[in-house]
Amino acid sequence: MGGYELVRSDDAAGAAPGRDLESGAGASSKAAPPSPAARQPRLVSLDVFRGITVLLMIIVDDAGGFIPALNHSPWDGVTIADFVMPFFLFIVGVSLTLAYKRVPDKLEATKKAVLRALKLFCLGLVLQGGFFHGVHSLTFGVDLAKIRLMGILQRIAIAYLLAAICEIWLKRDDDVDSGLDLLRRYRYQLFVGLVLSFTYTILLYGIYVPDWEYRISGPGSIEKSFSVKCGVRGDTGPACDAVGMVDRTLLGIDHLYRRPVYARTKECSINYPENGPLPPDAPSWCQAPFDPEGLLSSVMAIVTCLIGLQFGHVIIHFEKHRGRITNWLIPSFSMLAVAFLMDFVGMRMNKPLYTISYTLATAGAAGLLFAGIYTLVDVYGFRRPTITMEWMGKHALMIYVLVACNILPMFIRGFYWRDPNNSLLKFIGIGA
Repeated sequence: MGGYELVRSDDAAGAAPGRDLESGAGASSKAAPPSPAARQPRLVSLDVFRGITVLLMIIVDDAGGFIPALNHSPWDGVTIADFVMPFFLFIVGVSLTLAYKRVPDKLEATKKAVLRALKLFCLGLVLQGGFFHGVHSLTFGVDLAKIRLMGILQRIAIAYLLAAICEIWLKRDDDVDSGLDLLRRYRYQLFVGLVLSFTYTILLYGIYVPDWEYRISGPGSIEKSFSVKCGVRGDTGPACDAVGMVDRTLLGIDHLYRRPVYARTKECSINYPENGPLPPDAPSWCQAPFDPEGLLSSVMAIVTCLIGLQFGHVIIHFEKHRGRITNWLIPSFSMLAVAFLMDFVGMRMNKPLYTISYTLATAGAAGLLFAGIYTLVDVYGFRRPTITMEWMGKHALMIYVLVACNILPMFIRGFYWRDPNNSLLKFIGIGA
């Protein structure tokens, strides 16, 4: 999230390129080299893509509650909302390629990547760990015994760090004249992606999930206990999947997200696919915490980021627009085809589990959308219609913190004159 500055390498920023690789046009060999202080031009289409993703995130957060088509899928299948997280991860991967285009000191670059990832993880822990409880109560503070350990920014931080390390250390010096040359040059990164994918798939379908129990606070602070019967292997349902079991074991059930997406399934909601009262015969797992950004599922989030890296490499090694677009479209369509084939044979697209079919489908869609935006913005120069999206893309992290994490709504409602109803909302004509 955010502009290049979030993942930018200071060493890469000061390097003087021989060509304007990010614009698709070659520079004259007789031209004077740019000064070290000169900034490289931004890839405008990447900012626009990031801005569109931010806007989609805001729409999903605000309208998803009453428009099911804009809300996350309750379990299997994908909706528009389920593309937001993979798009951000894909963009981070592309940005990393540009940030670490030249790395004179690998150890120093690694230290900076670790520090940035740690800062992003801690920011996510504060914003999504429970410190801000809501717009209406304006209370703060969190019981460390029940703090949510994972979240959106935490997942991005983990994926960013692993992808950055791969980009710094796992690339060769082979010449690149074709798509196959690109695969050879970055074969170790591709190998890491394949290992992560196979490892995740083996764990998802191979871990034995035993019966388990959990407790929640009911009316009057009375605790209720529930027992979930499993004793299975390879189940990908909400109750007995390996992803939830790993998070409950390693993180602890008290540190997981307490509003699981599967609360809107047919089994758990009378108002399916919206939130609603529990049916009389609701299964015992309906109210159990489940983290959609958990540990095991974050393995495939790293793979999405690594795929973004490969799309960024196309920008670095191919100067012509046609070469770039061709080398984006072929893998994008290929990933979509494989994803739908996997879904057809039973390896369902599932965002909470971040399945391999979901990874390929969303990464393929991200590649197609990026290629389309690049064609319109950087090839044909449609800058004016996308200026708002470009601005949002440059300030994505700030917008996320202010809007998606309720900081701005809390500020607007938090200051009033004598009566809480006399807040800034009334001043600007909302709720008057």
